[in-house]
Amino acid sequence: QMGKAPFHTVLFHGLVRDSQGRKMSKSLGNGIDPLEVIAQYGADALRFALIQGVAPGNDVRFSDEKVLSARNFANKVWNASRFALMNLEGPADDSLPKNIADKWILTRLNDAIRVVSEHLNDFDLAMAAQKLYDFIWSELCDWYLELAKAPLYGEDEKAASATRATLKYVLTSTLKLLHPFMPFITEEIWQALPHEGDFIMTSQWPEYRPELSFPEEESAMEAVMDTIKAIRARRSEMNVPPSKKAELMIVTDQAEPYQQGLHFIQRLAYASNVTFPETAPADVTGLVSVVTHDATAYLPLSELVD
Repeated sequence: QMGKAPFHTVLFHGLVRDSQGRKMSKSLGNGIDPLEVIAQYGADALRFALIQGVAPGNDVRFSDEKVLSARNFANKVWNASRFALMNLEGPADDSLPKNIADKWILTRLNDAIRVVSEHLNDFDLAMAAQKLYDFIWSELCDWYLELAKAPLYGEDEKAASATRATLKYVLTSTLKLLHPFMPFITEEIWQALPHEGDFIMTSQWPEYRPELSFPEEESAMEAVMDTIKAIRARRSEMNVPPSKKAELMIVTDQAEPYQQGLHFIQRLAYASNVTFPETAPADVTGLVSVVTHDATAYLPLSELVD
């Protein structure tokens, strides 16, 4: 059907269907040259988009939207790495005590290593890619990089050093997990990071490490994150800009996790001050309340709106 089409095009069309489920072929007029897609979006984006669509016994469905999404994911990885490279200058002592956010991301990375490795051993490429996508986009980029700014930009050099060590380990390990799916961007970034060996392709595959799992800190950090998300959502509903900070009262029977995550709450929930009263205010007039599964936060309405 492809006539004298290049071999790579014939192979591509033999494995891929279009968005309507039709086999790609010259006669149907729905053929696509993969080299043109690579020129527009990049080889890594095309690889990742195709791998995400792999299902046992089925052909791969192709669409520009999937490749565009994969290209955006590659940009996310690139920007996250740029942030890390700009903040890795200075001491990075892995022996220093780690904060609750560092232990949370190490636990989540450990879980990603275990799950991705299991899926690859079972040849379930799509599930492995999806686990990596969720970990990198949501947990590493959207949360940890923001959480890391508090110690990195703070005045406590020991805390900053511990976070630099965590950031370096997490990013390096994540790039190794992603390398089979996106070999070009991961190699480029890895070469810019402090590393051992010549190539990421010949480096050791990350392994699950029991000593890097902190279930108690993971649960505590999740509670802090839930509160931050709830407060930000309420502020967004009220159209309160991030620049407008407000005093925050958190009433909970489990205050310790919130006290450990105080700096993160202040930074990401836009709080001018955080207190932990033992009981709820007797008069809640003029207060905005935000409820999570184990805490209730109160914000003065007068400090949020005119």
